[in-house]
Amino acid sequence: MKFEISRHAQEEMDRRGIPRNQVETILQDPQQIVDEYGQKKAYQSIIDMGTGKDYLVRVIVNDSVNPAKVVTVYKTSKIKKYWRQS
Repeated sequence: MKFEISRHAQEEMDRRGIPRNQVETILQDPQQIVDEYGQKKAYQSIIDMGTGKDYLVRVIVNDSVNPAKVVTVYKTSKIKKYWRQS
């Protein structure tokens, strides 16, 4: 699937220190895809950001448009809050 990264999402990636290649990897092979508000989904993966601590990187995507649009990106240490158990 092809993705377009919005200006806001790129600004948030820069501000939060989340590299573009990491976002692209999550988009191509997420550990989970979770339904979010409206027509958006969170493509998410647990990643060690090089600090020895795991973070959940969430890429919020509107995939009802073509190409799918990345709306925002963020990382959180509150993995249990967002991770869905099967």
